[in-house]
Amino acid sequence: MKGRAELTVFCDGGARGNPGPGAAGCVIKDVAENTRLLCGKYLGNVTNNQAEYAAVQLALQTIRESYKNREKINFFLDSKLVVNQLSGLYKVKNPDLRKIVFEIRQLESAFKQVYYQHIGREKNAEADSLVNKAIDEKRDFEIEVKRDN
Repeated sequence: MKGRAELTVFCDGGARGNPGPGAAGCVIKDVAENTRLLCGKYLGNVTNNQAEYAAVQLALQTIRESYKNREKINFFLDSKLVVNQLSGLYKVKNPDLRKIVFEIRQLESAFKQVYYQHIGREKNAEADSLVNKAIDEKRDFEIEVKRDN
C-alpha cells in the first residue's frame, strides 16, 4: 500500500522576459498505477519566481482534486530558491511570494508529508517543456498518460 500513498512530482515555471509571459508546468507520477499526469497553466505576465511557485501550487491543487488518499508527495524542482524557501531554510521576504507560500502551506496541509528537493535543469526537461507549451499556446492543459506493464 506504500506506493499508492506516494506521488513524485516534477515542477517548473518560467517567464520570458522576467517579468513577461509565463507559465507553470508539472509532471505528477503515480508509480503504483503506472500513470503520469502532465499539467500546464498559462499565467500571463509574471516573474520567474512567481511562475516557479505557481508550478508547485498547480501540482498541489491537481493532486488534491485528482488523487485520493495520497499521503506523501516528493517534489523535484530546479529552482534552488523555491526549494530552500519551501523547506524552511530561507525566509520569504517578497510580499507577493509570501502570499503564494501561504496558499501553498494551506494546500500542503491536506497531506501527511510533502518534501522538496533541488535537481539540475537537465533532470527537469519534461516539466520545462510543459512550461514552454503553455506559454506558446497561451492556454492551460492536463494530459494523462497511462503506460501498459
